[in-house]
Amino acid sequence: MRLVRDGLLAAAGAAATSAVWQRLKKGGSRQWAVRWERTNHTGDPVTLLEGVALVAGTAGTALMTGSAWPRGGLPYAVASLGAGTLGAVDDLRQDTDRKGIAGHLRALAQGTVTTGALKIVGLAATGLASTAWADAERASDDHHGGRAGRRVWDVLVGGAAVAGAANLANLFDLRPGRALKVGVLTAVPLVLTGSGSAPAATTLGASLALLPDDLAGTSMLGDTGANPLGAVLGLAVVQRQQLPARIATLAVITGLTLASEKVSFTRVIESTPFLRALDQLGREVSHRPGPTP
Repeated sequence: MRLVRDGLLAAAGAAATSAVWQRLKKGGSRQWAVRWERTNHTGDPVTLLEGVALVAGTAGTALMTGSAWPRGGLPYAVASLGAGTLGAVDDLRQDTDRKGIAGHLRALAQGTVTTGALKIVGLAATGLASTAWADAERASDDHHGGRAGRRVWDVLVGGAAVAGAANLANLFDLRPGRALKVGVLTAVPLVLTGSGSAPAATTLGASLALLPDDLAGTSMLGDTGANPLGAVLGLAVVQRQQLPARIATLAVITGLTLASEKVSFTRVIESTPFLRALDQLGREVSHRPGPTP
């Protein structure tokens, strides 16, 4: 019942926040709302305020109901708020002439600090901080010797996986509903199996509440929402893992991220019948031409 409660609270928080933004936009705050508007792959206008709603649903529920979570849910609130804030900075002040992690890192090496580079460094710090905080409770229960050095590696690898998951989720936010579907498919097995269930239930509830508007092509997560979606689920995953499993998780995330620099996820999905059907499920397929990232 606790998982159902957490999921429903997150869904209600996300839906309520989304409704408030819509009311503000119609009630005289149009100029402010325009800053959050973008054009999607078909040329239609969408709002990125969906991402703010996801942060409200996940972080708010973690703070309200996280008494049974590691450290009272605070590490998950940090992961959501930290990744969401960094995503918002990138959404509102993005450097569109730099693409991908490699592009931002090359610019940084040349002395140019882009918002993307700031986000990379910030996500790393957020991942390490939230993982270390959540791990502290598990470490306090560990009475075996010789664990101090390994705990450092636990945090370093786990934090890198959380940061990588935040970035990876953003790479799927290229078509209506896609990133949220990836979030749902990741959250469901976590909800059904052991530790990490409460944060996953919260993310699942928020994602399902926001999915209809996302599928309709009227809103999207943007970095503001995709980064915390990945960060919270990444933290939920690594909190049930020991070091070897965390290394494997980080390897998979790193491999997919590096692959995205060379291969279009959209092309892979659209050329694979099962993935294409899943990707288009619930979405009105547009026949207007658009670029394939």
